[in-house]
Amino acid sequence: MALSTAGATAASASARTAATPTARTVNYVALGDSYASGPGIPNQVDSTCARSDQNYPSLLAAAKQWRLTDVSCSGATTTALAGPQGSRPPQLDALGAGTDVVTLTMGGNDIGFSRNLSTCAGLTSQDPTGSPCKTFFTSGGTDQLEQRVNDTAPKIAAALDAVRQRAPHAKVLVVGYPDLFPDDGVGCTSSAVPLAAGDFAYLRDTEKKLNAMLASQASAKGVGYVDTYTSSVGHDMCKPAGERWIEPLVAAAPAAPAHPNARGQQAMAAAVERAVHCRGNRR
Repeated sequence: MALSTAGATAASASARTAATPTARTVNYVALGDSYASGPGIPNQVDSTCARSDQNYPSLLAAAKQWRLTDVSCSGATTTALAGPQGSRPPQLDALGAGTDVVTLTMGGNDIGFSRNLSTCAGLTSQDPTGSPCKTFFTSGGTDQLEQRVNDTAPKIAAALDAVRQRAPHAKVLVVGYPDLFPDDGVGCTSSAVPLAAGDFAYLRDTEKKLNAMLASQASAKGVGYVDTYTSSVGHDMCKPAGERWIEPLVAAAPAAPAHPNARGQQAMAAAVERAVHCRGNRR
């Protein structure tokens, strides 16, 4: 009787073990530009792309215990998705039928944001209390930066179509850009942020237009959008060290100018992780 009972118990335990599914590893691919790669943030693990092992894709993958393929690269535009970026193969090559999650941080370089900031900084001395940058980019009656945002929209749409084609079963998230400038439009007087007083609001609005376009394209393609802007308000480049998540144009912390520092990447990772669990995000 004892042997019979023991045998039945073992058989029951074996049946339960067999019925318990084995957790499958989630394959996560990170596509994007420098706001994803984390230039300057220790530890830099890819000098060509200025990629950090403390960027938001790495932090997210570690928190979720996902298998990460990170092909984000500083300087990347939407062209680098389907075509080479220097010696780097197309970022889309990292995708496949077995890809489960994809994040895409892209668009800033398509509108030339870093180059635009340099232009604005160079114009500041002409009218420090005015808005020489806005005057320059809106001369002729057309806002050139707004037009560049509009021109980038179909490129983002095409990129999302390509992602879906390469990774048909993946959950896709377009990750927006965090708050770079004071959200109230009131700038700061600092040698580290050499921008004219009236241009902070203009540049803030340009970034908001970029994010709005990304959110619109994500919605149109039925994928999720991650708002990293709202949670980063109050942590822009004008804030003192320790409070800011974005480094000023003359960076102090180990990070690229006008880019997220380590705290900023942590905040972006948290925003993406929240979005992963949001039921409203579609596959």
